Amino acid sequence: MTRVCVKLQVRPELLDEYRERHAPVWPEMLAEIAAAGRRNYSLFLAPDGELIGYYETDDDAAAQAYLAASPVAARWEAEMGRFFVGLDGRPDQAAPTLPEVFHLEDQLSSSGLQNESSAS
Repeated sequence: MTRVCVKLQVRPELLDEYRERHAPVWPEMLAEIAAAGRRNYSLFLAPDGELIGYYETDDDAAAQAYLAASPVAARWEAEMGRFFVGLDGRPDQAAPTLPEVFHLEDQLSSSGLQNESSAS
């Protein structure tokens, strides 16, 4: 499994509209995200417009390719593009990713402490 984190900047004047557009997301877009193999997908929005996205997938390249070819995702991303500062391309394809530097469960597992911590 791969954990992916992306970072974007939402235009300050569009924060309220951005929140509204995600409550709820189109059902057909939700279905495409799931069909692409993304799961445990969350977006976090700071008051200044910093947006952090996180999801898990078994194959991120395949998930990206699936969404890149999806007409539903293309329509959604065309509408979402105007919300972001300094983004060249579709948000789902051009968002910069952040490298993972720490994951608690991985380190607990490799240290042999995972079973001890889950028992408490």
